[in-house]
Amino acid sequence: MHVANSRPTSSLLFRADKISMPSGTSTAPSTSSVPVSSTDMSSVTSALSDVATSLSPDELTKKVEEIKAAGNERFLKGDYTQAKALYTDALSLNPNIVAIYSNRAICELKLEQYGLAIADATKAIELDATFAKAYYRRACAHLAILDPKAALPDLKMVVKLDPRNAQVKMQLDATSKLVRRLEFEKAIRVEEGPAPHQTIEEFLEQNMGGAQIPSDYKGPRLPTHASNQPISAPVDNKPYLGQIDDAFIDQMIQHFKEGKQLPNGIAWAIILGALRAFEKEASLVEYTVPEGTTIEVVGDTHGQFYDFVHLLSLTGRPSKNHALLFNGDFVDRGSWSVEIALTIFAFKWLYPATTLVNRGNHETSDMNKVYGFEGECKAKFGGDLTFKLFTQTFVAIPLATVVNVSRPPLPADKLPENASKSQAQKAPVVCKETGFKRYFVVHGGLFSDDHVTLDDIRAIDRFSKKQPGQEGLMMELLWSDPQAASGRGPSKRGVGFSFGPDITRAWCELNGITAVLRSHEVRQRGYAEEHDGMCCTVFSAPNYCDSTGNSGAFGHIDDQGTLSWTMFEAQPHPDIRPMAYAGGMGGLLA
Repeated sequence: MHVANSRPTSSLLFRADKISMPSGTSTAPSTSSVPVSSTDMSSVTSALSDVATSLSPDELTKKVEEIKAAGNERFLKGDYTQAKALYTDALSLNPNIVAIYSNRAICELKLEQYGLAIADATKAIELDATFAKAYYRRACAHLAILDPKAALPDLKMVVKLDPRNAQVKMQLDATSKLVRRLEFEKAIRVEEGPAPHQTIEEFLEQNMGGAQIPSDYKGPRLPTHASNQPISAPVDNKPYLGQIDDAFIDQMIQHFKEGKQLPNGIAWAIILGALRAFEKEASLVEYTVPEGTTIEVVGDTHGQFYDFVHLLSLTGRPSKNHALLFNGDFVDRGSWSVEIALTIFAFKWLYPATTLVNRGNHETSDMNKVYGFEGECKAKFGGDLTFKLFTQTFVAIPLATVVNVSRPPLPADKLPENASKSQAQKAPVVCKETGFKRYFVVHGGLFSDDHVTLDDIRAIDRFSKKQPGQEGLMMELLWSDPQAASGRGPSKRGVGFSFGPDITRAWCELNGITAVLRSHEVRQRGYAEEHDGMCCTVFSAPNYCDSTGNSGAFGHIDDQGTLSWTMFEAQPHPDIRPMAYAGGMGGLLA
């Protein structure tokens, strides 16, 4: 097996002094990242602003070029956070340099800060209306936040400024077609027919429509009643929907590791088993860690199956006495999203009480159409029926989980050596009724309203709303991000908003929550304790998209609510690039 686990060289044409558009420009198009940190060179913006007044014009120009060159160097090494900080330093000395705004916009694209990239590209255009790169980068940012219509004028302007650029012409043509298709689909949209699960159940019952197991199939098969292991009950007491056990899951994982696929009929049974389990759960799930047990919280895995399998070897798998919580964004970007989704769903079917899943912003139909999962489903199963069943199942996934514990918290001086020593752990907010720690686990974060309670989250009708949309509690649960500054601020993504430490503390105290555990963003160590530890980010896709160089991590909560972290590194995998199955806008972004 040919494997790849090294960081590839960026394909971006970085130099800002030439109008030459990149071929295959990478904007790291997933809306689940935020900056990884490199602290070897810190930003000194305020100090530099003071220095600027003491320099001659020539000295100032030289200083700006030195800082810009240092930023270019950090960028080429993949340290986009530090490169951005250096460009910011340069702009504090001279806020009128077009190329530096454009370069900073590239960093923000790589860090998936699409809202900020749009702002910087716009500033560059205001300074120089003929600067083609700025239009191109603004177009990429609009595409990344699923707004192809807004990208069209910028792509047209690039073609006007650089009419011989064939790559941009192709992107303009593809974007134009996409906009027309989306508008056409909206115009002809009619009442949906039978739900995907109804069609597939009929196929399974009658052994038709792709449900048949090919005669030459040599892989794992769902067990029968003859199984000598714990076995699930038939779904809805319909024997033709099958059963599942641990032995099958073991065989399936090995099957996937060998690069093999499941027949449609077996995959459908697994998805249906998970769907029925999710449908029985509230929008806000409550789980209590029994005495003597733990729960592990897993962040984004984004189709990185070989890292996911390694992760399971560290966390331990779900079982009757061991809970795992998968905190969204297990699909898209990586090229083995199907394999991860089927593995999680298989565990959900077999162990519904201890396999907990929260929906992420990538378990949504519009994201899947862009960032690869729809294309992957069609490539691996043929047609669109399996993708439609996945989409229906994603709608059924709960939006958040409250993790309660069963014993009083340890005093600060008794916390184990490996435990978090944040202020939130030393002096925890506890549940008002029990006096015990408890955690709110959600993919994105908190809310634009200070008064949102757990009951408000329970009341969300996710089945009627289906997709998170652009506003409301469901969108905020899946999309919001923490910020260092107090209060609330605009989203660096261009979707949702950001919330500060005062917002986190007030909400936790209102609801008796020790800490918010969320995912949604890359962290260099795989996790970060923010807001005095009351808001913690966990990200479980190491070397995200084969380019970021971050570690992965997962959280560990015991029966007293003691929180600790485990870091892990990326594993070798077959040489298939991220976004290999992306089409539509995804093809423009990869």
